[in-house]
Amino acid sequence: MIEHTLACLGRHGFHRLAYYEWAGPPAAPTVLCLHGLTRNGHDFDVLAETLRAEFRVVALDFPGRGQSEWLSHPKDYVNETYAVDVAALIARLGVERVDIVGTSMGGIVGMALAAQPGNPIRKLVINDVGPLIAKSGLKRIRRYVGRDPSFVDIAALEATLRWVFAGFGNLPDSTWRRMAEQSARRKPDGMFGFNYDPKIAVPFKRGWFVRNISLWKLYDAIACPTLVLRGADSDILHRADAEAMTRRGPRAKLIEFAGMGHAPSLTMPDQIACVRDFLRG
Repeated sequence: MIEHTLACLGRHGFHRLAYYEWAGPPAAPTVLCLHGLTRNGHDFDVLAETLRAEFRVVALDFPGRGQSEWLSHPKDYVNETYAVDVAALIARLGVERVDIVGTSMGGIVGMALAAQPGNPIRKLVINDVGPLIAKSGLKRIRRYVGRDPSFVDIAALEATLRWVFAGFGNLPDSTWRRMAEQSARRKPDGMFGFNYDPKIAVPFKRGWFVRNISLWKLYDAIACPTLVLRGADSDILHRADAEAMTRRGPRAKLIEFAGMGHAPSLTMPDQIACVRDFLRG
């Protein structure tokens, strides 16, 4: 894996975007991975290590997360900013076509890009999000996003991480530990905190979380082959809506995973195999 940075232009100047690349074979198709609201590009490390045998894989840290720069204006933490950043990154990658794997918020950004005329998206994987975002899940996310707790060590941070992301399912202890290490930042007082700007929650808490969010018009404009992954107990993507995604727009293929909610972590062999086989097809 190679770490890179890219200067992206937003509404209030440039900001530095961090991204990670697994080169893959010569001339291999490029897969771009987009993470969820409070996560970072390292969520795709395990997936990338498998896909790199056949694909060039790139994963970014959205602004305010991971190694990317925090934005000076919190109201810029919106999907429009993220979509423009992803478009700039695709241009940097120098490819005509790209596959996108997007989890939660990353899936929304992927849908927004795939719905645009003349877009470069070859295939789209949407992980546990869809054109109707359930308010029940939004209310749950609102309870923790934007808080800035402090932890005495990584083990304490991991314990909270396991609670917040219980929907990931029954992951091995080693996976949780690695996720905790990749989710931590050292604070000036020596304590540990989550590695994202708490102000990413500013736009999120403006009030729209009290209702379901409909993106059907966006989804219906998508034409590329699409795979939808869903945790069987998801509170963000309801089963009826996921099934409707198989009949509307790109008529996606739907795969559900038992024993988990929002969202499949894409670290387990069966989940990785589903993504790999779809991108190969």
